[in-house]
Amino acid sequence: MTRKLRARWLAAGIGAVLVAAVAGLALGPLRLPPVGVALELLHLHSGLSPREAAIVTELRLPRVVLALLVGATLALAGGCYQGVFRNPLADPYLLGVAAGAGLGATAAIAFTHNGGAAVVPPAAFAGALAAVALTYVLGAAGTRYRTPATLILAGVAVTSFLTAGQTYLQQRNADTIREVYSWLLGRLGTAGWHDVLLILPYAAVSTAVIIVHGRSLDVLAVGDEEAASLGANPQRTRYLLIVAASLGTAAAVAVSGLIAFVGIIVPHTVRLLAGTSYRAILPLSALFGGAFLALADLAARLVLAPAEVPIGVVTAFFGAPFFIVVLRTVRRGSM
Repeated sequence: MTRKLRARWLAAGIGAVLVAAVAGLALGPLRLPPVGVALELLHLHSGLSPREAAIVTELRLPRVVLALLVGATLALAGGCYQGVFRNPLADPYLLGVAAGAGLGATAAIAFTHNGGAAVVPPAAFAGALAAVALTYVLGAAGTRYRTPATLILAGVAVTSFLTAGQTYLQQRNADTIREVYSWLLGRLGTAGWHDVLLILPYAAVSTAVIIVHGRSLDVLAVGDEEAASLGANPQRTRYLLIVAASLGTAAAVAVSGLIAFVGIIVPHTVRLLAGTSYRAILPLSALFGGAFLALADLAARLVLAPAEVPIGVVTAFFGAPFFIVVLRTVRRGSM
């Protein structure tokens, strides 16, 4: 990809983020003028009443920022996993992150009073990291080296085991099933900046590490032997990126629950449209991933307003058909 074309795609990604942000702030049960919303954010005279200004800055803005952060983190992690495992359909939840987070959240909801809203995010985060650590340990069982294939197989085993534990907890605490499923289907409801501040440091570290290693992922794409001959250390690079992507995914899942398809569809689509270089795929995935989830959250708020649809249902509703179309397109192009 030429520099000019890459700059155009980056401008398109930034534009998508701005459009999604303004739409998320202006639209809802109470519709506000987009120009007034933009002026309010710039601390200029917006013409909004004090009540409308409070809705924008205190209710909608934290939620939109959270959607942008979670979407960007999941899409970036998905792009990273796809490069590390050399599989364009790899998922951020590949190594058991979703199952670990689900078990941690289920345990917190089941064993604390009133759902333990303050306990669920750290419990989900701890469960996700523990699952990845267990996958990493099992991936080297009986051998000196961890390969992408053994890590994936270990992730499948860990996911099955932790999912069984989660199912057991749900059966033992049937009164919490509705709340557990509400969390599992994803939600971005926030009454302030707490969740944003919770995910921000982990997302920042994860993003920085992954973006810096975009060129390394391009080198890994040619194979480990060729990468080593070029002076790279494939094993060390691969594990560093897995840790960074898993850290970001765990933080995103902790504050949003399980949101499907963002980490698969966005980077895969970016690859089809903007080329195969990870120096372009990674930043574009972050931008378009944030915009996609912010718009999906807007749809979740509007479809059954004033009630809300779980955001995981919205992403699956749009994501599954789109994913099928992408697969059919790729298959026809390869024939």
